[in-house]
Amino acid sequence: MCGGEKEAGHTTFSVDLGDGLVVVRHVPATVCNQCVEEWIDNKTAQQLETIVEEARQKKHQLEVLSL
Repeated sequence: MCGGEKEAGHTTFSVDLGDGLVVVRHVPATVCNQCVEEWIDNKTAQQLETIVEEARQKKHQLEVLSL
């Protein structure tokens, strides 16, 4: 939309679970080189959903991971 180009890169994904926080660093993403908008593919999104669900079950207050 902004006219920038999409490039392979990484992002940090975080979720506030209310009673805990999950942070996943080095998540593969496509990133706009102009506005820094980020896109995560479906396979990676599924991995992130699994990580969040596991963290929810562990009931940790803070969980920091890398992909």
